[in-house]
Amino acid sequence: MTQGQTVLIGIGSNTGDTLNHLQAAIDAIHTQVGSIHQISTLYQTPALGFEGNDFINGCLKVVTQLDAPQVLAKLLAIETTLGRVRHNDGHYHSRTIDLDLLFYGSLISKSEHLELPHPRGHERLFVLQPLVDIAPDFVHPVLNKTIAALLAICEDKSVLTPLNDRLINPIETFDFSNYNFIAVEGNIGAGKTSLAHMMSNDFNAKKILERFADNPFLPKFYEDATRYAFTLEMSFLADRYQQISDDLSQLDLFSDFIVSDYDVFKSLIFSKITLSEEEFMLYRKLFYQVYKDIARPDMYIYLYQNTERLQENIKLRGRDYEQTIASSYLEKINTGYLEFIKNHPEFNVKIIDISNRDFIKNRIDYLWILEQICS
Repeated sequence: MTQGQTVLIGIGSNTGDTLNHLQAAIDAIHTQVGSIHQISTLYQTPALGFEGNDFINGCLKVVTQLDAPQVLAKLLAIETTLGRVRHNDGHYHSRTIDLDLLFYGSLISKSEHLELPHPRGHERLFVLQPLVDIAPDFVHPVLNKTIAALLAICEDKSVLTPLNDRLINPIETFDFSNYNFIAVEGNIGAGKTSLAHMMSNDFNAKKILERFADNPFLPKFYEDATRYAFTLEMSFLADRYQQISDDLSQLDLFSDFIVSDYDVFKSLIFSKITLSEEEFMLYRKLFYQVYKDIARPDMYIYLYQNTERLQENIKLRGRDYEQTIASSYLEKINTGYLEFIKNHPEFNVKIIDISNRDFIKNRIDYLWILEQICS
C-alpha cells in the first residue's frame, strides 16, 4: 500500500458554538478523510471582507489515501452536514464551519472545481500563522517559499489572538500505553504489513517488517514444496532471528512502541505444515534453541480472512510465485495459527475477523480494527 499523501487543511467557524463545530469537523475528517497528525493552536481572528463575529481558526495536517478531488468532496460534504449554508451573491458570510483544502502535497491544480494550492492562503494571516505551528518548513509549490518565509512577508495586519482551548485528535482515543511491542500476524495475503504500516504511521511506532522478498528459496518452494521445504524453513528461521535480533537491539523495549508484521513463532507454525514428521521434529529442536533468546510481543493481533478473500488479495498484489498457492495450503495455515493460539493461552492474542472488511480502502474498517485491538 502507499504511504498516503499529506494534506494541509484550514478550519474555521464564527457562528454558534464554534468550538463544538470545529471539534465535530475534526471528528468527521478523522473518520472520512484520513489520519490527523497535527492540530495547530486555535486563533481568534476578525472576520475578513465582511461584518461578522470573530472567527476561531486553525489548521490540520492530515495523511490520506484519497486523491485531491475526493478530499475536497469530503470536506464540502462535512460542511453541509454541519450546517454550512453557501450563498451565490459573491459576498462573504458568517458560517458554522469553513474547511479549506490548502495544500495536497505539492500538487498544483487549476480547474473549475479544484485550485491548488489555495489561491489566497499565502495572503492571509489566519491561514499562515496556524500553518507555521504544524508545517513551518513546508514549501509552497508555486511560490517556492516555506510557510515560515511567507508569514514573514505577509502584509495582512489582522490581529490574531491565540486561544488556550484545545481540540481533541480522535486518534488519541486509541490507547496503546500498556503495550511496547505488538506483532501483527495472519495468513498469506491477510494484510499484516499494511496494518503494521498504518499503525506505525498513526501512533509513531517503530516498525519491524519481515524481509521476505530477499529469500531466494521462496519461489523454488512454491514450484517444488517437497524438495525445498526444509531449506526454506531453515533459511526463514535464520533470517527472522537475525532480523528481529538486529532490529530490537536498536530499540528500547521499555520506552519505544514497536509494531511488527510478524513474530518468529510463525516459523514453527509454517514448518509443521510444510515438513515431514521427521524433519519437523528436528526443526522444532533447533527452533526452541533460537526462540528462547528472542523478546516476546506484549500482544499478538491475528488477522483472520477466509480462504476466498485471501486468494483475491494474493491475486491483486500480483507476486508471480504466489499465484499457484492452493486454497488447501491456506486453510492449513489458518488451522495451524488457530491451534497455536488455542494451545498457548499465556499469549495475549486478539483474533480479528476481517473477511468482510477492507481496512486499506475503507477507513471506517481500519478504525473498527483499532477499536477491536483496544477493547
